[in-house]
Amino acid sequence: MNNPAPTDIAPVFANRELSQISFNARVLDQALDKRIPLLERLRFLCISCTNLDEFFEIRAGNLTRKIGMVQVPGPDGRTPQQVLDAVHDESAKLVRAQYSCWQDVLAPALAAEGIRVLKSRDWDAATADWLRTYFNDEVMPVLSPLGLDPAHPFPKILNKSLNLVVLVEGRDAFGREGGLAIVRAPRSLPRIIRIPESVSGGKSDFVFLSSILSQYVSDLFPGMTVNGAYQFRVTRNSELFVDEEEVEDIAIALRDELAGRGYLRAVRLEIDEACPDEIVGTLLENFELTENAVYRINGPVNLNRVSQVIDLAQRPDLLYGDFNSRKMEIGDDLFHHVRDRDILLHHPYDSFSTVIELLRQASVDPDVLAIKQTLYRAGKGSPIVDHLIQAARNGKDVTVVVELRARFDEEANLDFADRLQEAGVQVVYGVVGYKTHAKMMLIVRREANQLRRYVHLGTGNYHSGTARVYTDFGLITANPDIGRDVHLIFQQLSGLAPAIQLHRLLQSPFTLHSGLIERIEREAEHARAGRPARLIAKMNALNETKVIRALYAASQAGVQIDLIVRGACTLQPGIQGISENIRVRSIVGRFLEHHRVYWFRNDGDSEIYCSSADWLERNLLRRVETAFPILDPILARRVYEESLENYLRDNQNAYELLPDGTYTRVEVEPGEQPFSAQMSLLAQTVAGHSA
Repeated sequence: MNNPAPTDIAPVFANRELSQISFNARVLDQALDKRIPLLERLRFLCISCTNLDEFFEIRAGNLTRKIGMVQVPGPDGRTPQQVLDAVHDESAKLVRAQYSCWQDVLAPALAAEGIRVLKSRDWDAATADWLRTYFNDEVMPVLSPLGLDPAHPFPKILNKSLNLVVLVEGRDAFGREGGLAIVRAPRSLPRIIRIPESVSGGKSDFVFLSSILSQYVSDLFPGMTVNGAYQFRVTRNSELFVDEEEVEDIAIALRDELAGRGYLRAVRLEIDEACPDEIVGTLLENFELTENAVYRINGPVNLNRVSQVIDLAQRPDLLYGDFNSRKMEIGDDLFHHVRDRDILLHHPYDSFSTVIELLRQASVDPDVLAIKQTLYRAGKGSPIVDHLIQAARNGKDVTVVVELRARFDEEANLDFADRLQEAGVQVVYGVVGYKTHAKMMLIVRREANQLRRYVHLGTGNYHSGTARVYTDFGLITANPDIGRDVHLIFQQLSGLAPAIQLHRLLQSPFTLHSGLIERIEREAEHARAGRPARLIAKMNALNETKVIRALYAASQAGVQIDLIVRGACTLQPGIQGISENIRVRSIVGRFLEHHRVYWFRNDGDSEIYCSSADWLERNLLRRVETAFPILDPILARRVYEESLENYLRDNQNAYELLPDGTYTRVEVEPGEQPFSAQMSLLAQTVAGHSA
């Protein structure tokens, strides 16, 4: 019997911002997991803090900007103001949980291991004397306290900088009456200071710079009385805006914007909980913030700085064990390997060195005529950039599409774009209004009087550092259809964006969105015809409403849908009549889950794609992205097993999204064995080395 057509029940959507905060709570949950090595738990705490910083800089910053516009409700029915109010409520809960995790759990556990971060009340006389000397010799010479008066109005406060607001009483040498003063912590000094063992008696004793400042700030105001000193930090909107259609040179315009990024509109104030309301009010007025944007902190206002202890402690026994990624035995002719069979790389289990070696060989191979590549994030000292420069110097035609607007990497991208251009590389900044987020490398080589294209396509960036900690797929292939498609996309990016017909790839903003919906609807048709229908997709985030509507309709048709969504997800699964056939899980573990994989059963003729694109509105409609099929059936099976089947079995690092929008940790069922997808893949990596 055929399944009925979709009902007319209105679809429901969760809020993306609140879902993102929920993800940060899952990251924090790792810090409480005693199965994880202690210093790695500390790392998870710090990641949750930096994630929240970035959330306020970007997501909350955008909400604040929208509030000044027409209050248009989002898909979840909330206006920007309502969302921002809810963001502050949920973020306040998360911040309290972060500080509780540090003070009640991790700090005592670290102390039990001989790693102490001492508060001022814990300093003995010898420690206090040493720290005062440190303050006088290392800190005081670079401080410039600013008393607030008509000649010294409230200073500009840099985004996320550590500051003290000091309440001073008395008159200074000029007869000026005391009041408030601002002391900015030196950016040139470490935020965590190690105390010599000969002083404190501990091998790994540390103090926050903020504690030293608070304790000895009165030395900056001799002859006056300091009645209070309170740490504070302001977070500002960090989303750069460049009207590309109005500027003649986007690189110059972006450099100008970067100069002022640290002083954009404030979105959050963190301050010592002991700070008097009157002073808090003064700060709120200066930063033009509402009361709910204040986060009163019981502890250091930038908890993330404790991350320095992870390296300073030098305790490998409290960290994850090292592992060696698999390295291909490729010799001096990688092109020969690729002509015979596609190469699939699963990072970090497979080494990123194969991608670097491909480019290195291309840069020196006399038969290689041209290299084209996209660069979104490359990292400092990138070997990728070095090999591209070498290729240009060796006479290859090298074209690089550099995305200058890679968030928080803009300055680095400008720098390596300059280096590339100086070496003779043709640098292209993509298409106006569309970020180039696709990960593509194209090598054109002359072989036996004909040209052959070699291609690398990936789900992650050309960044050898993140390839050690992010899970991603990379495909190296000489498939003519894929090579032609990539060639056409590069022509489109560097030319005037002609319309193109792709044979194998799906591309945003043209065919990827519609291609996904067509394939989802195809599964629904199979289900209505009584055929088994299923789709599985893995991604970082999901919010595109038309895709979600298509998934809801497919669920109502009887399609079994499994989604593995690491971060924000605005689809709500398990709702009767809407999404009862959809399951959503999130995996948070040692490695950051980053690959995007889409699998469609298609009545036994299954298709599997890897992609640079999440199912977000921006990725599908406002970016240049690619989704590439895995055509080799052996490699397709490997992608399915390693990134989908594996993760659906995970009962150690998985969280299930419930119909009410909350997540619950997946537990081992009776009769089940504990299973971690990441640890299983790591075990295979180790076994591969042993073999």
